[in-house]
Amino acid sequence: MRILERALLRLAETDRPLIEVLDGDAGVARTLTYRETTRAAQALADRLAGSAAGAAAVPDRPPRVGVVCGNTPEFVIADLALLAARLVEIPVPIAFSAEQAAGLLAEADVCLLDDEGAARLAQWGRDAVLRPGCAVVRLSAAELAAAAGRPLALPAGDAADPDWECKIIHTSGTTSRPKGVRIRAHGLAALLESLGAVMPDGAFARYVSVVPFSLLIEQVTGLYMVVLHGGTLVQPPAGARLVGTAAGAASDMLPYLAAARPTALVATPALVDEFAAAAEAARAAGRSVPAALFGTPDAPLICCGGAPVHPDVLHRLERAGLPVHEGYGLSENSSVVSWNTPGARRIGTVGRPLPHVTVTTAPDGELLVESTSLFAGYTRDDPSSLAVDAAGRLRTGDLAEIDADGFIRITGRKKNVIITAAGRNVAPEWVEAQYARLPFVRAAAVVGDGMAELRGLFLVREGTDPAAARRAIVAFGEEHLSQVERVADPLVLAADEAVYRTYFTVTGRPMRAAVRTAVAGGTAPHLEGDADDEGDPDGSGA
Repeated sequence: MRILERALLRLAETDRPLIEVLDGDAGVARTLTYRETTRAAQALADRLAGSAAGAAAVPDRPPRVGVVCGNTPEFVIADLALLAARLVEIPVPIAFSAEQAAGLLAEADVCLLDDEGAARLAQWGRDAVLRPGCAVVRLSAAELAAAAGRPLALPAGDAADPDWECKIIHTSGTTSRPKGVRIRAHGLAALLESLGAVMPDGAFARYVSVVPFSLLIEQVTGLYMVVLHGGTLVQPPAGARLVGTAAGAASDMLPYLAAARPTALVATPALVDEFAAAAEAARAAGRSVPAALFGTPDAPLICCGGAPVHPDVLHRLERAGLPVHEGYGLSENSSVVSWNTPGARRIGTVGRPLPHVTVTTAPDGELLVESTSLFAGYTRDDPSSLAVDAAGRLRTGDLAEIDADGFIRITGRKKNVIITAAGRNVAPEWVEAQYARLPFVRAAAVVGDGMAELRGLFLVREGTDPAAARRAIVAFGEEHLSQVERVADPLVLAADEAVYRTYFTVTGRPMRAAVRTAVAGGTAPHLEGDADDEGDPDGSGA
């Protein structure tokens, strides 16, 4: 992480603004300089140095520190403090259920909380998610800044630990417990070096954060690239619904984007759709589209990933003066694999691989990634785990084509993982298994690729009242599943044999193309790879 640490040390004692927090009226509620933020981080690092080691659950293992925070200054301070203290960071999504949080925090020695995190822990129940002996530390940016004494002090080098494990990032599994992806410091540094080489100078001068900081890509772009460019991170007001965490959050975020005046942001496909509608309204009113949406004369660098955006939408935004740069990444590669950049962009692709990445395709079309930023493994394996082959190439599970100029087009997925319009990964088999616990549900199937929320088809047993079943399904999701895993507007049908065979194979596999048609109330388009291994339709491909 020397590239980041050098930038931090260069800026640490300056009065340049690092964090701006907007208020509810889209004004600036608070500003923290680099000096205030880094000194607060050092104060926290000093506080953690002894307590984390003393609370370590496993001898001869670096202490692991859970971070349960919203998109707040406290998250930034915690992240930098853990970097300075060489402790392993475990960011936990606020939207997780108690069971999911417990799976990720099972080996945490300390848990850091801001106000939002403290409220969430109270809802989960401390004993339900933290092991006995795990220390809990409440964070206040104001108190840490007031107590800060010495400047940021980073280790002189990595000689003693040349490739330390700096983070454990969640990724979906096939059970209720998310897997942890173990991120290497040198791998993350390689990624930052590459991004620095391909992104325009000063692009991250003002970055607005609209998706959760628990996602590695947001840590990379919203904090590390901002620091490398000497920029400012603009955060939405406390309590604002982040994109990807709730239906309607994308449209709610638009007023804050104009107030932030960003030069860069990472958007989800759902937010890009909102941009397209807002851009058309601005043009119809005779207004400058960048000024109307972002409060700036020129368009920011809009990066998008997680799920594809329809090329028609991208072309409409292009005509409106808002180019969108799609990319592709995996936590197993420390996030970004490829990205369209202002200097090399092709609509319909996810760009060229970053300079430190080499991509090829297997005979069956699977995308293989060779990279110096590959992960150090999982905290646990399950059937959804990705493998690194004998040649050191990550088998991504995604099907792709690479054109003569090196641009990558993702054509489908070998593994049946849903990617929603918010860019969130969901393992459908696990969600379906949870809903199948309801006694009246004979079979359940969920879809959601490119959708804002999961949709589901539920076949219920004879004699079940459909309205009562719908209410029970909704209540079950609210109690047992995270926001991104709950089914919106469940479709309930009586499970007679003819209906069952319309949507499920003999062995019980959902025929997802038929399910998608049913829940959408229309005719689903043909999807490449739209068959499962038994020859039945299965619209799980992207």
